[in-house]
Amino acid sequence: MEICRQDDALQISDLDPFLAELLRQIPQSTSPDGAPAAEARLFSRPSAEKEICAEWKNYVEPELRRLFRTATETVAADLTQLNGNEKSLRNRTLRIPVEHAEAWLNTLKLNDHDRSPIGSRRDLGLFQVNFYGFLQEFILRELGGQVGSAPD
Repeated sequence: MEICRQDDALQISDLDPFLAELLRQIPQSTSPDGAPAAEARLFSRPSAEKEICAEWKNYVEPELRRLFRTATETVAADLTQLNGNEKSLRNRTLRIPVEHAEAWLNTLKLNDHDRSPIGSRRDLGLFQVNFYGFLQEFILRELGGQVGSAPD
């Protein structure tokens, strides 16, 4: 596997089928629906006061859900490049447009490693966490702090 920045995109090439599968499962393992622990982590109570919590739930939480969903949809669209024949993945390159970097970072943070469709063994989970962390580090390093900053 080779990872680099090429013009206006981050590229992952010479992709091993196992790593391609880890990438392809990102969108399906980011949904907190049906996972109370994930819901509690993502939409934690901002205060012990009921009124503040009610306002948060009415005004902030819907926008957070929309942002999470949009980020996941962006990543899923980028990952369609990896659809198809497993044997040909070594000849493919996953191009992540720089403008999608923030969506990737947010989606990688949302990932629920316990619901991995590959398995839930501790070692696989640790590998997944480290692999996704490596991708986050690469994205941040290549963008040099540009993520989330206002355009010129």
